[in-house]
Amino acid sequence: MDRERTPLNLLGLLDLGADPDGDENRFVGLPALEQTSPVYGGHLAAQALAAAGRTVSGELPVHSVHGFFVRPALPGMAFDHRVERVRDSASFATRRVRVTQRGREVFSLTASFHRPEPGLGHQDPMPPVPDPESLPTYEERLTKAFGTVMHPLGTPYELRFVGPLSFDAEKDPSLRSPRSQVWVRVRGELPTEAAAGRERLLHDCLLVYVCDVTMLDTVLVRQGVSWLHTTGRSVDYTVWIHRPFRADDWLLCDLETPVASAGRGLVLGRVFTREGVLAATLAQEGLIRVNSGHAAVG
Repeated sequence: MDRERTPLNLLGLLDLGADPDGDENRFVGLPALEQTSPVYGGHLAAQALAAAGRTVSGELPVHSVHGFFVRPALPGMAFDHRVERVRDSASFATRRVRVTQRGREVFSLTASFHRPEPGLGHQDPMPPVPDPESLPTYEERLTKAFGTVMHPLGTPYELRFVGPLSFDAEKDPSLRSPRSQVWVRVRGELPTEAAAGRERLLHDCLLVYVCDVTMLDTVLVRQGVSWLHTTGRSVDYTVWIHRPFRADDWLLCDLETPVASAGRGLVLGRVFTREGVLAATLAQEGLIRVNSGHAAVG
């Protein structure tokens, strides 16, 4: 997929269908783009947030998203999104979304929307990192790690890792680190929506989609074990959105893992724009199982 090509398939993922029975609180979501099993968690979270946002005025942008992965979702199947309107006030709106396949709940989401107000302001500075253009692509990094040419993976997003991948840390224990940094952006130039609030919701959904792919690798880099010897999936996923940004511009995910225990690893992160604006904060816990016969660091 070329950088210049608009990611119509990803935008279509967020363009939910109306309920055939006319229920204004129910939406139909397309199957995942990536045919992995279970379904990529970012798909579930982004699509559920899009459903929640369809029931809220564009004057109230989303400020927090809390998702829980109830059971593995199946690829190739549509999703049913049922939105509960928990609260509507002049300043806040709260929505719960229940996502099902074949009548079984696979994901639940609570989203809060807040009308911006004047008030106090501060942020942490962005850490010093190389520009994304100076870094190799993810495919080039995989080519170096495995010694086999890796062609473009066809994902709707681009990744540029600043530090080691889990495959690198597995080969060289000196590369283990509790922190990872990766530049991300959606491929293509996104269209400008007529309504500013709806345009912001689009970029928020895309951030939720793409950041999910970056997080659990941080646990593996600290442990010095790669995805070749582990399996993992998200348990829960939280995103706080602080300021507007564009998902088709480079965003830095600055991630760290303070703890892994009982088969679960926790990752905390901050998302900065290229200009150093702290746009979002992330938290995710994932279930990570090490394959039999491969020892993990305690």
